[in-house]
Amino acid sequence: MTSPVALLLDPQRLMVAGTLAGVARTTEQVVDHTGLSPQDVLAAVGDLRAAGLVEPNGPGYLLPMDVLRRIAAAERTRPTPMDRSIGDGMTDSEQRVLGRFFEGRVLVEIPTGRVNRIVVFERLCLEFTIGRHYTEQEVNSVLAAFHPDTATLRRYLVDEDLLDRNRTHYWRSGGRVDDEPAANQ
Repeated sequence: MTSPVALLLDPQRLMVAGTLAGVARTTEQVVDHTGLSPQDVLAAVGDLRAAGLVEPNGPGYLLPMDVLRRIAAAERTRPTPMDRSIGDGMTDSEQRVLGRFFEGRVLVEIPTGRVNRIVVFERLCLEFTIGRHYTEQEVNSVLAAFHPDTATLRRYLVDEDLLDRNRTHYWRSGGRVDDEPAANQ
């Protein structure tokens, strides 16, 4: 089934939907308002009704505002797919794990299970260049691009032996070697 939003990409259906948004009108009134032929208006109304956007209202049709609000809310709550760059250098199974925890380039949830957590932190450690020393502020800056709780991310990277530290600096001590140099050189 075609999504309601995709249906509205057609200019004629969009004109009819706009004419009926919050105002009940007859087919003739929609024809007068849009300048479309009666056949085009009826075809558009039929498509919009089939998608649940338009409903009969007295002698005409109406696109209720609550339907538009519902569509807008559904669009806002739809998760953004993981940015492809997050999966670069990772296996297919690791990419599936990462896809459950990343939206775009943002880590939306820190995994509680160790197996998934290791995959996520293996990916995060690719942001750090092997051989380079980082201040805590620099580590936080890199990690903040992914998640606001940089202290937890830092702690897990150290606990999983992916970063090491002394009193003043951090450096990458584990994880896979990526063919591409890290973006933060």
